[in-house]
Amino acid sequence: MQSSVLSVVLLPLGLAIIMMGLGLSLTIADFKRIITYPKAIIIGLFCQMIILPFICYFIAVGFKLSPELAVGLMLLAAAPGGPTSNLFSHVAKGDVALNVSLTAINSLLSVFTISLIVNISIATFMATGDVIPLQFKKIMEVCLIVLGPVSIGMLIRSKAPKIAEKLNKPVKIASAVFLAIIIILTLYSEKEKLPLYFSLVGIPALLFNILCMAIGYYVPRLFSLDKSQAIAIGMEIGIHNGTLAIFIALSVIGNNIMATPAAIYSLFMFFTAAIFGVLVNKF
Repeated sequence: MQSSVLSVVLLPLGLAIIMMGLGLSLTIADFKRIITYPKAIIIGLFCQMIILPFICYFIAVGFKLSPELAVGLMLLAAAPGGPTSNLFSHVAKGDVALNVSLTAINSLLSVFTISLIVNISIATFMATGDVIPLQFKKIMEVCLIVLGPVSIGMLIRSKAPKIAEKLNKPVKIASAVFLAIIIILTLYSEKEKLPLYFSLVGIPALLFNILCMAIGYYVPRLFSLDKSQAIAIGMEIGIHNGTLAIFIALSVIGNNIMATPAAIYSLFMFFTAAIFGVLVNKF
């Protein structure tokens, strides 16, 4: 019953609120910014969509994760940055405009990249027949739950900016509350095996989180992007949309264990993002 309430009611509702909150902060100009910052956008997307899945794969193999936990971690790697990354980027003196644009473009592209990476991961780690790869119908479900609320939020922002401004703070608070509830219920649904899962995937998830932020910061610096842009990219690929990953694991794939890495990662990422913000501004 609890799992049903989580996957059927709370997850879709929470994800819809989170994505609408993202839409409330977006304008068409955020998507056009790829023309203004082509180098920064391309590097950020390259880190997110190419480097992270490879790093995640080697972590899963190196720590000999079970097939379901490995796919769950890969699913997290494929998830776009969370809207909260924009807030952390602002606090850490990152380029918030770049961060918002990356979140917007990432969320749009993730509808296609998640299905690709997850299906490859299932084929790589799972025995044939254990899990059905994401089919077109399921991909459309992800598309609807991601892009629908974002479009509604952008429409409100475009047609009624004052209302969007008033909704912005309550929606952000609601997003944080829903994320906390979803993480707690996801972990609680596996409470009997939770200590085992923490011992198996806790360190890999933390290591992946740290590497995400390090890659997001240092790769752009290697390509001579300024510090504020590097901070924005580091936050973008370090703070994943864990709610989306959990939604796909529970509601689309239908596997509780695959949702565990995203839930555990989400417990770490805000603390590590805060530390990351302090360190990059101190040194």
